[in-house]
Amino acid sequence: MGERVEQEEIFSQVLRAGRRTYFFDVRATKAEDYYLTVTESKKFTHDDGSFHYQKHKIYLYKEDFSDFREMLTKATDYILNEKGSEVISERHQKDYKKEEGVIENEKSTESFTDVSFDDI
Repeated sequence: MGERVEQEEIFSQVLRAGRRTYFFDVRATKAEDYYLTVTESKKFTHDDGSFHYQKHKIYLYKEDFSDFREMLTKATDYILNEKGSEVISERHQKDYKKEEGVIENEKSTESFTDVSFDDI
């Protein structure tokens, strides 16, 4: 008793991104209304070759879609405007070396691709 039973997916999309996979699943409430679950699944490999997945999930309901979309757009636009779309990190580039004397919050002059989240 008290177990949470996941609803069957009505619509599902998968985004594979390196070691991470994102699942966007539309499910139905008991009242037959729809909501969205977004699950991040990340693969971890152990020294012996075995692996496990760590999952994080958020539930998003229709009444929050507009505000969520607006905040996601503002946050992603801010990142792209401040740092551009090029991925720069030690994890993604093994030969990455931080340049001395570079100002941390210096704005990038690179152009970026406009991201639309109208499908959320």
